[in-house]
Amino acid sequence: MTTIRSLLFVAWLYLSMALFAVGLSPALLMPYRQAMWVVRSWSKFCLFGLRWIAGVKVEFRGLEHRPTGAALIAGKHQSMLDVIAPFAVLPDNCFIMKQELAPLPFFGWFATKTRMIAVDRSAHSRALKDMVKQARIRHAEGRQILIFPEGTRAPVGAPADYKPGIAALYRDLDCPCTPMATNSGVHWPAHGFRRYPGTIVYEFLPAIPAGLKRAEFMAVLEERLEGASNALLARDPIAGIPIPAHAPGPVPAPRP
Repeated sequence: MTTIRSLLFVAWLYLSMALFAVGLSPALLMPYRQAMWVVRSWSKFCLFGLRWIAGVKVEFRGLEHRPTGAALIAGKHQSMLDVIAPFAVLPDNCFIMKQELAPLPFFGWFATKTRMIAVDRSAHSRALKDMVKQARIRHAEGRQILIFPEGTRAPVGAPADYKPGIAALYRDLDCPCTPMATNSGVHWPAHGFRRYPGTIVYEFLPAIPAGLKRAEFMAVLEERLEGASNALLARDPIAGIPIPAHAPGPVPAPRP
């Protein structure tokens, strides 16, 4: 049954992507806000299908810590959903993406229109400088900049491997950094098409204040982000560990 539901959801996901991207493509010719509305609406539509087709509910916790103005967010990255879901609750989300995705029809076009930060990872130090330069502009526009410190999706349980990009943004933007923990990889693995019923949680943690030294910031970020993500994994029933009675209450995902 899980396999059938997963296949149905994958079909739903890509069909909805095509319907939104093609059917609402005139938004590409309109002001930026209209294109962002399309992206946010598709995000909520995706979460709706994920719950009712694949049996995977998405909850957002710690919304009192969610930034709504100019901000830097560091997210744990276990799943493709980590890129999609934040658009449902962040008013003006902007994430770091691979530059090779920008030319892709519709997906890349909407990403470019909504001014995501595209980085050529093969350029190494030049890519880091370009990312920081673009981030300054987006931060000045009041965007919530989402970066995944590990740079790419990592399987659940893999050792953390934080790249220097997050430290460069934290230093250059001189702003607090909000960690965003998750257990998404349990129910939407980094690879493969199967989606496992249960609850995916995205938890916004208290912001790390600006001004810390690089080494201290990286240590605090990894401790908080990995600690909170591991706690979510430990509470996940799929892992066979009961959820503690004192676990924080859920905040349902927005409905489309």
